[in-house]
Amino acid sequence: MLIGVPTEIKNHEYRVGLTPESAGEMIKHGHEILLQTGAGAGIGATDAMYQAVGATIADDAQQVFNTADMIIKVKEPQAIERQMLRDGQILYTYLHLAPDPEQTRDLLASGAVGIAYETITDAQGGLPLLKPMSQVAGRLSIQAGANVLEKVHGGLGVLIGGVPGVQPAKVVIIGGGVVGFNAAQMAVGMQADVTILDRNPATLERLSNYFGASANVLYSTEALLNQLITEADLIVGAVLIPGAAAPKLISKTMLADMQPGAVLVDVAIDQGGCFATSKPTTHAEPTYIVDGIVHYCVANMPGAVARTSTYALNNATLPYALEIADKGWRQALTDNPHLRNGLNVYAGKVTCQPVAEALGYAYSPADVVMNQQS
Repeated sequence: MLIGVPTEIKNHEYRVGLTPESAGEMIKHGHEILLQTGAGAGIGATDAMYQAVGATIADDAQQVFNTADMIIKVKEPQAIERQMLRDGQILYTYLHLAPDPEQTRDLLASGAVGIAYETITDAQGGLPLLKPMSQVAGRLSIQAGANVLEKVHGGLGVLIGGVPGVQPAKVVIIGGGVVGFNAAQMAVGMQADVTILDRNPATLERLSNYFGASANVLYSTEALLNQLITEADLIVGAVLIPGAAAPKLISKTMLADMQPGAVLVDVAIDQGGCFATSKPTTHAEPTYIVDGIVHYCVANMPGAVARTSTYALNNATLPYALEIADKGWRQALTDNPHLRNGLNVYAGKVTCQPVAEALGYAYSPADVVMNQQS
């Protein structure tokens, strides 16, 4: 199979779909790699490093999209890239379709086979291809939040760990999954006053056992959230419903109860955001202020640490990429129901139920559509 790796063009996105090492693994399996020139520059990987493992370098994205049987990316295809997709071409990347009707419409019209990293599952019910970027984003949320809390960036002017004789920042993390856990690790390590909210009893027990007295682990209720936001310096939104739009947990009216200069970091922004006032931002302009509250809603947070993120992501995505390329996508998805859960669009139909429900499309189960089209 000919695998195409275009250069990412989303604002300040420096990651790449395949590292040179991953490209070499695919070539060892008998596949060809066509990489757009400069695609790996953001992680310090030169064209020569890819050529050394047997990859071919393309002059531009059009050549990659026109030629490849499967496109491997990191971020969802931008409008100009969606126009280059063709019927039956495999697109293997993050899609985050639920809050993105335009992308969904374009992918359906293209006829491409859209396999989304974020809905592939594992035997434990986890999301193994979302996990590494959730780990990165969770840790970055505190790093970014600490920076935005500085007065020069519009924040309260609070040092997240305080100093002797002065209280540390009060950090509230909504959601105790992968993002929330990693955010809490960083916040606790920076000596903040940390509270984690969740509703899953098993998650609460796990977090409580791990953090002990280092963090407050509490069952999330609307009343409790209303209470906590009045004193919070930094709130991290870390709520996920796989494949679906994120629930809105802090309304615009609730901002009036917060301290002016407090910071909201919405890690759920890829899925529409979990604050009512959230809107996607970029690394070029990461923040904006609503009613005195600073919002950080960068939709590709891990892109800021592109090298770490790319290698972490490839560790998770490569085995599935090989499975798809070695067997062909239809056989791979037939053999592996967890990989089949990654199929979001195919043959002009939406095959991911949360996406269909969020955007008002008819839901077509993947196995049914695959059999109809075989």
